[in-house]
Amino acid sequence: MSITIKDVAKRANVAPSTVSRVIADNPRISDETKKKVRKAMKELGYHPNLIARSLANKSTSVIGIVMPESADVIFQNPFFPSVLQGLSESAHEKKYALQMTTGKTKDEIFDEVVQIVQGRRVDGLVLLNSHVEDRLMSYLMNDDFPFVVIGKPYKHEERIIHIDNDNFRAAKEVTEYLLSLHHERIAFIGGDRDLVVTVDRLLGYEKALREAGIELRDSYIVHAEFLEEGGREAIVELSKLEEPPTALVVTDDLMTLGVLHTLDEMGISVPEEMSIASFNNVFLAQITQPPLTSVDINIFSLGYEAVKNLILKIENPKEPVKRIIIPHQLVMRSSCAPL
Repeated sequence: MSITIKDVAKRANVAPSTVSRVIADNPRISDETKKKVRKAMKELGYHPNLIARSLANKSTSVIGIVMPESADVIFQNPFFPSVLQGLSESAHEKKYALQMTTGKTKDEIFDEVVQIVQGRRVDGLVLLNSHVEDRLMSYLMNDDFPFVVIGKPYKHEERIIHIDNDNFRAAKEVTEYLLSLHHERIAFIGGDRDLVVTVDRLLGYEKALREAGIELRDSYIVHAEFLEEGGREAIVELSKLEEPPTALVVTDDLMTLGVLHTLDEMGISVPEEMSIASFNNVFLAQITQPPLTSVDINIFSLGYEAVKNLILKIENPKEPVKRIIIPHQLVMRSSCAPL
């Protein structure tokens, strides 16, 4: 015979309604009572029927995570395990589950999200990137469906909760660091030009060069996928220039790994002949040869704050729109040297 709320209430010597409130983590219930009820639940082996609760509350206690369209990027780039760790820990604290949404193209992802939203299969969504032309955001805004963006929306910034770094400032600081080492021929290897994070970092790089009175060269700006192969392709292109760069700003550590491997194959030493500053500061940055100078963007915190603020919005639709800036830090290692 299955254990019921009434059985738990009898064991804990409280009303069944109190047990229900403890299960819902109602703040009006004292910690002492919560401990007593949870102890009774554990002793009796009682597990709440979450499906029944969802039907009663018209809530799923599930958050959808909208992943990028490239499976290679998801499974190879260390950014995503790190951000998922933050998302997961934040959701676990509030007893929410996560559901990932994937697709091979933007259209596939859009269609899947529409089905999820119309079926109300999740309570809210976290978007893991922001595109310049983002019809998914427009759709969610028109539907008034709760969502949060990791990154900066290209449009309607004042209407969308987003968790971001100051990518413009971070890229400007990295470029200024290379300038302080007397490099002037500094190239930029960025991700997809449709990603707002790429746009912001490119603008920061350009601003630093302008302020230093250095002419911008279109040939020094290369866009590739956030993969090792993307880094390989970018540095091959830059190395063919009549006047190749002496320093690089690379916007992702995994891309930088491809750059390092290719430079090694070419017999170009880092940092003696090429200085490199990267982004993300994942574990990979510490174990490359040489270890990478990289911007720590606090990936875990990006994920943690995204879910935390989405749940606040789900539980209180009047929650004000916020832009939360996660601090960054330039971690200096051995991949940069004075020219």
